[in-house]
Amino acid sequence: MHELLSRLLERARERGASEADAYFVDERHSSVQVRLGKVETVTHAREQRLALRVFAGRASASASSSDLSPQSVQRLVDEAVALARLTAPDPVAGLPDRDELAGAIADLGLEDPEGHGLTPEEKIALAQRGEAAALDADPRITNSEGAEFFERQARYAYATSHGFFGSYGTSSFSLTVSPVASSNGEMQRDSWYTVARKRQRLDPPEEVGRIAARRALRRLGGRKVKTAEVPVVFDPETAASLVRALAGAASGPGLYRGTSFLLNRLGARIAAPTVTLVDDGTIPGALGSRPFDGEGLPIRKTVLVNAGMLDSYLLDTYSGRKLGLPSTHHASRDGSGVGVSTTNLYLAAGETSPEELIGSVQSGLYVTELIGFGVDFVTGDYSRGAVGLWIENGKLAYPVEEVTVAGNLLAMFGAVDGVGNDLILRDRASAPTLRITRMVVAGN
Repeated sequence: MHELLSRLLERARERGASEADAYFVDERHSSVQVRLGKVETVTHAREQRLALRVFAGRASASASSSDLSPQSVQRLVDEAVALARLTAPDPVAGLPDRDELAGAIADLGLEDPEGHGLTPEEKIALAQRGEAAALDADPRITNSEGAEFFERQARYAYATSHGFFGSYGTSSFSLTVSPVASSNGEMQRDSWYTVARKRQRLDPPEEVGRIAARRALRRLGGRKVKTAEVPVVFDPETAASLVRALAGAASGPGLYRGTSFLLNRLGARIAAPTVTLVDDGTIPGALGSRPFDGEGLPIRKTVLVNAGMLDSYLLDTYSGRKLGLPSTHHASRDGSGVGVSTTNLYLAAGETSPEELIGSVQSGLYVTELIGFGVDFVTGDYSRGAVGLWIENGKLAYPVEEVTVAGNLLAMFGAVDGVGNDLILRDRASAPTLRITRMVVAGN
């Protein structure tokens, strides 16, 4: 990888590029899918992607290829440099300063050296065990949309014309089970999953299957409710989607384009004092961790929202310069260009149990699934279809479907009056149970 990227950058300099950087990904992934105990698909793939960004003064261009033959690599460089010369200059374009780049590459334990040795038959057996546990959990689990075991192994390398080179490897594994429950002619589906960097840290397949079954069963007998403004409690999975939406509004590209409701709010209160939002790419073994970002800057812990105050945006070098701010080391490589992404994003846990949060609601909605995409990042307006359970006198009373929850993200986070103690970093974005004082639940 080092040799490949060095040759690429040297050719870019020979062709007249003033600066350049290159990113290389080599990944292998495989999956097995079963349904009702029988194998449906077994896949295995290997992909290699090479991305180059060149600067001709303050003009830039990017190109990428999955063909690593010498002729293709040379053409990639020549075309990128030619495009840069045709592009209008941008006064803030350019690589990060040399002294900002990562020094030693930290080992964050992102690889599983022993976990990738399963045979296809063993992977199939894991998926079958998860699905069988769901089907055996209750007579009302009568069908299945299947179960899938997935694994991925990847190697990343990055180099710049400043002389930086860094590389690291990652592993990930997941198991998902999706059963179907039926009763009195009604059918409902749901799913559950486990995901980890190390295969041995996956939850047992039987546990995944049983949780998936319980989630499907609790949806049977769903009712509509009348439109009302009531307290809403979001379970950890749906609360995590609110966290992702707020982080999306704090992302540099939307800010400098003027399409984010968080523009010019740095240092202002945007949420209740109970809300602290953190992005930490340094957590060993976590799914979003990495030793450096897509521009070679060292990953660190960033507090976006501190006790309700907006402390930081999410910026790469370019968006930071556009806003007159330093990069927060959140550059990502997506295709040939550079974007902004989070690492391990989470809302800090509170001190209240989920049971207490639910118990504090006389009449309201406990949300377990959100449907569709209904966030306007310009205004913060929020409206999404929802599935959940109605709360009566502090108890989960009956399932609810075909409703919409609506509000405004700033108002919603400002109205967070309960944060659960049940935070688990089980994905790249995580949150505990959240209680919002009032939201519109639109039904009949």
